[in-house]
Amino acid sequence: MSPNQVGSRFCELHMLDKRERDRDSTKRRPAPAPLKALERDPLLVKPSWRSQRGLDWFVFFVATVLTGFGPFVAVYLTSQHWTQLDIGLVLSIGGVASLLGQMPSGALVDAARSERVVAGLAIVATGASALALGLWPVSPVVQVASVVQALAGCILGPAIAAISLGLVGHDGIGERLGRNARFASLGTGAGAAAMGASGYLIADQAVFFVAAAFIIPALLALRFIEEKEVDPERAHGGIEGEPCLHHRAAPMATVIRHRTLLIFAGCVLLFQLANAAMLPLLGSILTMRSSQWATALIAVCMIVPQLIVALVSPWIGRSAQRIGRRPLLLLGIAVVSLRGILFASLSNPFLLVAVQLLDGIAAAVFTVLTPFIIADITRGTGRFNFSLGFVGTATGIGASLSTTLAGYASDHFGSPAAFLALAAFAAAGVALVWRLMPETRPRKAD
Repeated sequence: MSPNQVGSRFCELHMLDKRERDRDSTKRRPAPAPLKALERDPLLVKPSWRSQRGLDWFVFFVATVLTGFGPFVAVYLTSQHWTQLDIGLVLSIGGVASLLGQMPSGALVDAARSERVVAGLAIVATGASALALGLWPVSPVVQVASVVQALAGCILGPAIAAISLGLVGHDGIGERLGRNARFASLGTGAGAAAMGASGYLIADQAVFFVAAAFIIPALLALRFIEEKEVDPERAHGGIEGEPCLHHRAAPMATVIRHRTLLIFAGCVLLFQLANAAMLPLLGSILTMRSSQWATALIAVCMIVPQLIVALVSPWIGRSAQRIGRRPLLLLGIAVVSLRGILFASLSNPFLLVAVQLLDGIAAAVFTVLTPFIIADITRGTGRFNFSLGFVGTATGIGASLSTTLAGYASDHFGSPAAFLALAAFAAAGVALVWRLMPETRPRKAD
């Protein structure tokens, strides 16, 4: 080997050794903590007042738009001389579409890079469905509008939850969900009042024109939410500041086999199995025992619990952050069981209405805790919204079975037996939480 070749080889070995030493020193040298924090989480400040208020009012107006469906559809189609069989078919088609659309809608929101865009498209589709119902009350149009509205509703729930989580993160989600529940409850009440008045003073189809008109302020409120303040990674259940892109998210099959998620879905199913049929069954009893006051009493049963939800939801969000989720979950299901026992025991219509006010507590607990607990369980998986859809499916199954089973029990064994059966389902939910449901609140670092 020539001297030149020896020198060249020495230089190569020297440079290689230097690169190895530099790499080792880089591995050993920790990154400065403030810089590392900045790289991981660009959203170190709280979301702006503008974005928070924008989300408040978007939730409010979404609730008002969705109020235009359900009972108002049945009243409107009856006035258009539809048979009860055809009305029931339309409502069933919408219910099936809602049940089947829960998990795909959640997966869609998880895959989206802008939850605001998804939410905006869903609310526009809901408004278009309302217009179609008001303008063309013919069977094909009504059926398609019912399916579109059901699927849009499946998207709006996860989209709002995703925007909330992306905006405030896991540490602030409790209070944020409480605010969501408050504004949703107020929106439902305002929507019912506005649409009831328009239907009474103008015409039945005016309800759907009013519902469609509410999408304009909903879209304006959505524009107030700053896109840059909604972290897309934590909106899908990722850890703040750490990439959790859709193609790197946990497999769906793995997520739905998560033991705690399955237990919680069972709790929600039992809650709905016990709760969904109580108000319809109570309505039948009030009509038989006090027909003169039945309509007014049912209105009280619907509106006042919504006011209770608006009052206590923020407190539930803060309490879940402070004392944990499990005690409040036990409270929410136990209240349903107590309600069923009291309904079976009392006969005075006004006392029955007073007992129904407990529904506001149970509704507030589950409205706030459902996305809260799912956010805990799915943290770091990137499947927050898909898991919301999974639990939403359990909700739909429980509600569907509840009315059928309660109706059968009432017809064959009487209303008190039906209420006691519903109370037993809630008691089974209490036992499930007590025995198997773990506390999902993350432990604070020492």
